[in-house]
Amino acid sequence: MEGIRILEVAEHTFVPAASAILADWGAEVIKIEHVERGDAMRGLGSVGLAGIGGTGVHVLLEHSNRGKQSIGLDLAQPEGLDVLYQLAARCDVFLTNKMPGVRERLKIDVDDIRAANPNIIYVRGTGYGSNGPDADQGGYDFLAFWSRSGVGDTCTPADLDGFISQPGAAFGDSIGAMTIAGGIAAALLHRERTGEPHVVDVSLLGTGMWSLGATIALSLQHGMPMKPGTAARGGAAPGNPLIGPYRTKDGRWIALSMLQGFHYWPEFVTRLGREELITDPRFDSHEHLQENTSAAQEIVADELGSRTLTEWRERFAGMRGQWAPVQSTIEVTQDPQVPANGYLQTATTSGGVEFTLVATPVQFDNVASSIRRAPDFNEHAEEILQRELGLDWDAIIDLKTKGVVA
Repeated sequence: MEGIRILEVAEHTFVPAASAILADWGAEVIKIEHVERGDAMRGLGSVGLAGIGGTGVHVLLEHSNRGKQSIGLDLAQPEGLDVLYQLAARCDVFLTNKMPGVRERLKIDVDDIRAANPNIIYVRGTGYGSNGPDADQGGYDFLAFWSRSGVGDTCTPADLDGFISQPGAAFGDSIGAMTIAGGIAAALLHRERTGEPHVVDVSLLGTGMWSLGATIALSLQHGMPMKPGTAARGGAAPGNPLIGPYRTKDGRWIALSMLQGFHYWPEFVTRLGREELITDPRFDSHEHLQENTSAAQEIVADELGSRTLTEWRERFAGMRGQWAPVQSTIEVTQDPQVPANGYLQTATTSGGVEFTLVATPVQFDNVASSIRRAPDFNEHAEEILQRELGLDWDAIIDLKTKGVVA
């Protein structure tokens, strides 16, 4: 993306994380922030039980704003809007998550930005889509992606008296951001080939439905909502004992996903130390194993529950059948596959505090994307005004005195 320039008027995570991905890929991103408070994410103090910024680094802000340049600009003033239009004239992409009414009031809607740059790709990230009765309704990922799309309901076991929340901060936002980044890349390719700039729309609701797309298709086909099994069993597949989670002796979990259950059955039970199950008439054919899944599940559960996760790691080493340990957000950072593939990257704040973030998951030529820190609020204002617009210090001071620029 080197040479691609993106102008962003957006806050929080869903849309800003999309341009952060593109910045990881080499794009130049200019972030327009509220002239007084900056991106609302800068003032967010906590997420659930986790405090933010207490260690000298706001990692949520870094996650969605790494590698950008920042300028605080008052778009309610004509001179601030003029600066925005001049920047838009020099950019390839305009990216926003402002709602329709706000875009119209601020004069940053499609026609406004296209008047400054007819060739710019205009990108909107929304909660529920750009059409329909809720087009002007805001929606965070917990609402639009997790709750309304069906994802949360489908993840909640049938016997649970309650509703499972999404697994962490900005979960749907980050998935949606990657979707936006892909849409921008496709729009850039289209413009390069045809000369036509697209208007790109991505919503959290649509992203949630896409993430659940195969399951929604099955639901429509069978005329019923899809739900996991009981919380205790965790949704083990009917007809195949080698799919689903099983508890180990030390209270950990092992996830099995051997879709061809009978194909892997002989080696698997050998690893369990139960070779006699290969010729057991209940399990000696695909049909018999399917007919006696419940009995097989009980045996597998008992055996996996007789040893610790560490012991099973040793026994399953090199096994052809597919399995994985269930890991926490700390354990995954210690997984040997993570450093081997560069899935974590480090950077340093302007104050000298080192921090670690998950790298963009897409790699080019087997090279992990490196990261740069997020900008301090308004850090690049003078540089942008001088470099992009050619303003001298007197003009810049005049804008600052009027409150147009932070």
